[in-house]
Amino acid sequence: MTFDALGPGALDYLPCRYGASRLLFRGPRRDLNAPYVAFVGGTETYGKFIAKPFPALVEEQLGMTCVNFGLPNAGIDAFAHDPFVPGATAKGAITVLQVMGAQNMTNRFYTVHPRRNDRFVSASNLLRTIYREVDFADFHYNRHLVTELARVSPDRFATVRAELQAAWSARMRLMLKQISGRSIVLWFSDHAPQSQDATVNDGDLSGDPLFITREMMDEVRALATHVVEVVASPEACAAGTDGMVFAEMESVAAAEMLGPDAHAEAADALLQTIRYMMP
Repeated sequence: MTFDALGPGALDYLPCRYGASRLLFRGPRRDLNAPYVAFVGGTETYGKFIAKPFPALVEEQLGMTCVNFGLPNAGIDAFAHDPFVPGATAKGAITVLQVMGAQNMTNRFYTVHPRRNDRFVSASNLLRTIYREVDFADFHYNRHLVTELARVSPDRFATVRAELQAAWSARMRLMLKQISGRSIVLWFSDHAPQSQDATVNDGDLSGDPLFITREMMDEVRALATHVVEVVASPEACAAGTDGMVFAEMESVAAAEMLGPDAHAEAADALLQTIRYMMP
């Protein structure tokens, strides 16, 4: 999901920075000297439009500091190359790493912004050669780019998709190695991971996390201490924007997000695993 900051809104995220990081995280700023659980991820971890996203709910019920290193629209690159986050996760008691889409990473075909990973920067000569008919000056966001490439040529896009998936797997291995301590990989979506064959054939580029398959999740399972899959219940999805906090101009974006009930379900699932992992 790709949403920009739309100016002053109804919810104050108390933005803050840690250490040498140039990333702006959701506050309030937490004490990193105390034992803590680190949460790393995208828009859902950050809790866009959510007064108490799942990291805050876990903190309330666990009674232990939980640090929200979520970043709206982030891909793995924002964290893997950050000068602070990998070290902070290494010092945490446990790190929860949300599964983020494969489109928001620099790869052989295109470059993304190093911090605002949803932003398309430039196409490589290889991609320009494969898609000679496409004017890449028309694109500002990765999802728009990959959607158009898939529309122009599904056959050629299969090569792009395979590269994005390979880059995601490599970057996840790097990120999990950097965490070094105990880790939980979190799938949080309105659907379960699908097989490679099913996702290739359906042609749907609307869901998140984009391009992540069951086979890719199985690879990650061997690298993390635990994997937690949270698929929002039909009741949580049907609640729509109930309980979400947003300005009127943000209503369309809010309608595409998982709401407070889904975050409560994610928190409950994570708490079971975190308590099991605690000494």
